Amino acid sequence: MTAPIIITADMGKTDQAWANGLRRAHFPVARNFVDAHITLFHHLPPSHLPEIKSRMVALVADYPAPVAHLADVMLMGSAVAFRIDSPELLSLREELADAFRGLLIPQDEASPKLHITVQNKVEPPVAKALHAHLSSTFRPRPLVISGLSAHYYRGGPWEQIGRWAFRG
Repeated sequence: MTAPIIITADMGKTDQAWANGLRRAHFPVARNFVDAHITLFHHLPPSHLPEIKSRMVALVADYPAPVAHLADVMLMGSAVAFRIDSPELLSLREELADAFRGLLIPQDEASPKLHITVQNKVEPPVAKALHAHLSSTFRPRPLVISGLSAHYYRGGPWEQIGRWAFRG
């Protein structure tokens, strides 16, 4: 297996449905291969799958679901996303990053800006218009984080490896 492994945080069912709806409505159809997601790691080596799985199992067994909030709407040039504020999720991610030290690509060595992308790779004026529209009604609110998932990245749709729910 040569496809890199992506690690994501899973949203609760209601939040996932909401984010997927926005993504279907605003993400370019030709590029919308995956559901809305919160990426924690972009590229882990598939040769370490047994260790990755065991660390995920242990992590979700040791911790309850992290508290998270949708904090604001972000404009990122040709993309629009919702910023997530969750010190607890970042702490769990840092624990995994420490365990995976030496396996991480430069992008994954840095602490991420947690977000859910609902539009990407559009002309900047299109992104700016969606940002203005979403910002006009946005109010910060809780976001349910239910677990962690691992996926193989093959350039298009992801292939799910596993999903692990937080205890409690």
